[in-house]
Amino acid sequence: MIKATNLHKYYDTLHVLKGVNLHIKKGEIVSIVGASGAGKTTLLQILGTLDKLSKTENSSLEINNVDVTDLNDKSLSNFRNKHLGFIFQFHQLLPEFTALENVYLPGLIAKRNKKELEEEATKLLEYLGLSNRIHHKPGELSGGEQQRVAVARALINKPAVIFADEPSGNLDKATAENLHQLFFKLRDEFGQTFVIVTHNEDLANMADRKLVMVDGKIVSDN
Repeated sequence: MIKATNLHKYYDTLHVLKGVNLHIKKGEIVSIVGASGAGKTTLLQILGTLDKLSKTENSSLEINNVDVTDLNDKSLSNFRNKHLGFIFQFHQLLPEFTALENVYLPGLIAKRNKKELEEEATKLLEYLGLSNRIHHKPGELSGGEQQRVAVARALINKPAVIFADEPSGNLDKATAENLHQLFFKLRDEFGQTFVIVTHNEDLANMADRKLVMVDGKIVSDN
């Protein structure tokens, strides 16, 4: 599903990623942990094509059998929209839109049929226990409800991989635990692959594999 070889990232003279190699299989839930500044979020952003690696000899990044380093900006944007989903610590919902509208917006960007999208988005929100919150705007939802809307948004285009950056970092303990269980339920029912950056040890240890980063390198994979 994801095969990364010799990933490097420089910001001017700052060497953030230092030759990262990893292989993530379809349907795996993989956590990435490490101290602040270890390179976790940078790695996640590069794997998610939100940032570009610094091209070096023998570096490559394949997702779903596509070498994304060969794609131009427009093709990369289309690939990201159709094949990847994202969940962030701060849900990044658009405040002027309802939960339903926030969920189906990525589908509109992908030029899918609006009526079908509304039906799919409604089913996703119902599946996530938000059937009575569909027409509420983010400001009318709790933190946990907002994050579940963000999960539904990440799922709307049936992505092969979902990238999550501190998805429960802004939630209370009980809500965070519910969200963690939800990831595994989604994997079991929809077959998605999850790559999760987290400081939450419970979530990290629940994953199929835990990658530990230190100073821009993966030092442990188990």
